[in-house]
Amino acid sequence: MSSAGVQYPVAMTDPAAPSTGSPGTPAASDGSHAGDVTIRVRYQECDPMNFAHHSTYPVWFEMGRTELLRESGLNYRDFEAAGVFLAVTALQIKYRAPARYDDVLTLRTTLSRMTRVKIEHDYELSRGGVVLATGSSTLACLGTDGRPRLLPDELAADSE
Repeated sequence: MSSAGVQYPVAMTDPAAPSTGSPGTPAASDGSHAGDVTIRVRYQECDPMNFAHHSTYPVWFEMGRTELLRESGLNYRDFEAAGVFLAVTALQIKYRAPARYDDVLTLRTTLSRMTRVKIEHDYELSRGGVVLATGSSTLACLGTDGRPRLLPDELAADSE
């Protein structure tokens, strides 16, 4: 499959798992798989000026990736138990406006591209419709030996 219209496959073992386009896992405007997470900025995530510290954004992005996978009926825990690890090999963030303590934010995570060995996501963090940050990440699939390996069939089913 080409990079357009990429989505995580819905786990075959969970008949209740939502499919792309359902309220839990909406399709983005280009047909790719996307999901939203609501985040409240906690005090511990802020600097002395009550702005969310820049180091918190990658943590929020990971939350978005994890929930997007979970909404597809899959989860990282099962992959790790099977000796499959997804390591961040690239991360980009563009900060546009600050998030502040106690703000309620929406993080939209989009699965933008998947090959047999890597997964790419895009992110948009907003508050009340105002975009605060955008970003992207690339994950590589590794085995227990730390060497690259093919994505498991459950993830790669829709990447061809």
